[in-house]
Amino acid sequence: MTGVSQLTYVGAVATHWTLGCDADDPQRIAAFWALALGYVKEPGFDEPDNASIVDPDGRGPAISFLKVPEGKSAKNRMHIDIRVAGPGSGDMAERVRLIRQKVPELVAAGATVVREEWYGDVLGHVVMHDPEGNEFCVA
Repeated sequence: MTGVSQLTYVGAVATHWTLGCDADDPQRIAAFWALALGYVKEPGFDEPDNASIVDPDGRGPAISFLKVPEGKSAKNRMHIDIRVAGPGSGDMAERVRLIRQKVPELVAAGATVVREEWYGDVLGHVVMHDPEGNEFCVA
C-alpha cells in the first residue's frame, strides 16, 4: 500500500484525501474493497491499470488502486480495520455476532482468515488477508 494521493487544504488541515494502494489487479481488488466497505466504484476511474472506490455517503476517504509491476513483498506497515459494530459499541455479544456475520461474506469474496484474536474469553477481532495478501482486521 502506498501513501496519500490527493490532499485539499483549508489552512493546515486536510479536508479531503484519497488512500492510494498498489495492486496487481486494480479492478479485482477495488471490487473486493467496495464490497467490504460498502463503497461504490468512482465514475471515470474504470481503466485496467487504475480503479477507485468511494463512500456513497461521502463520509469516508476515496481509495484508489494503481497497477504496479512488483508484487507484495512484506507485511503491511498500515492496515484497514473494518469496525462492524461502529465506534464505541459496548455490546460485546452483538459485536461478536456482527464479526461472525461479516467474515464469511469476505471469505466468499476472496479474503482468507489468518487468525482470531481473543480478549480473554471474548472474540476481539479477526485478522484476514484480502485477495492480494494485504492484511486487515474485522473488529
